[in-house]
Amino acid sequence: MIRHETLNPPQHLYPINEWKIIETAYYEPFLAQTETIFAIGNGYVGMRGNHEEGRPAFQNGTFINGLHETWPIVYGEKAYGFAKTGQTMLNVTDAKQIKLYVDDEPFYLPTASLQLYERVLDMRAGTLDREVLWETASGKRVLIESRRLVSLRHRHVAAISYQVTVLNAEAPVVISSKVLGNQANQVGEEDPRQARGFNHRVLVPQVHTRRDLRLLLAHKVARSGMTVACGVDHRISTDCPYEVRTEDFEDGSKVVFSVDARPGKPIQLIKFISYHSSRSAPCTELAERSERTLDRCTRDGFDALLQAQREYLDDFWSRSDVEVEGDPALHKRPAGELQQALRWNLFQILQASARAEGTGIPAKGLTGQTYEGHYFWDTEIYVLP
Repeated sequence: MIRHETLNPPQHLYPINEWKIIETAYYEPFLAQTETIFAIGNGYVGMRGNHEEGRPAFQNGTFINGLHETWPIVYGEKAYGFAKTGQTMLNVTDAKQIKLYVDDEPFYLPTASLQLYERVLDMRAGTLDREVLWETASGKRVLIESRRLVSLRHRHVAAISYQVTVLNAEAPVVISSKVLGNQANQVGEEDPRQARGFNHRVLVPQVHTRRDLRLLLAHKVARSGMTVACGVDHRISTDCPYEVRTEDFEDGSKVVFSVDARPGKPIQLIKFISYHSSRSAPCTELAERSERTLDRCTRDGFDALLQAQREYLDDFWSRSDVEVEGDPALHKRPAGELQQALRWNLFQILQASARAEGTGIPAKGLTGQTYEGHYFWDTEIYVLP
């Protein structure tokens, strides 16, 4: 039997709210758990609740339902009817990362002097929000506000708003937006629930292009032959002067914005993200699909995605909400805790199934690689009822 020490979060850092999961301080010992708790998805694409800056992380994870690698199952003795091939869900191209530098000082959560920190999973808006007030070593006070969504209305779309405001001084600000291929897969050698490791390069690059502020990567899965493309486009809004450069590297690309920040003048970067996958379509075709998706997103804008997300969830909660009534003292739990837990579970079922179209529901949804992304009885027990 596998035994793990249970780590419960400090209650004061996670106050109860019936419609939100709130984190009021950065707490690294609970990093792996919060990456799952704050994960967002739509049943096709899932993103772990990693911080945009990328470090530290238990696993920088983005997953596509059904996209997998195959591997031969080896038995001590073969017998009739034994499965010959296993499948493992893959960690695909990471488009979440946005690095921030002020006065050439990197924003790094474990060592940053934080005057304010709050992260919120809003189950009515369908967004993951974070607000941080950072004081740099040189005394600059920097407000960082981010909002992330994976669209429930548009199957192939995710987006991030990342806004930086230097409050009390002029300062050079660099915002580096990355798209990274060939991400590491989670491995658990002593835990059969965890994914297996591979001794070969799983995602083989096929397309690697950039044009203006748009980046495109596409890969073929080495053994299964499946294909996946990720496209990213950017829009920046600020009254501060800035310069832009783009750069390719071995497994990805980045767009770097160098801004002469003025006191109190916000710098907002919108990052539009598109994923497409297939069992047989060539990578060039998926890259074209990603381009068309990005064309639509950039035309409609981030606010339109937010509005569509809210409308979708308003309809969902009007039909699916379950309200807990009665005296909280009778069940010996803090007021609102059961209501919050129930809504979070309903929200996760929605995120695991809303746009699953043609695929099943992985045991952990699209929050991680536990059970290698396999489908079990979860659909019958949790989703269909």
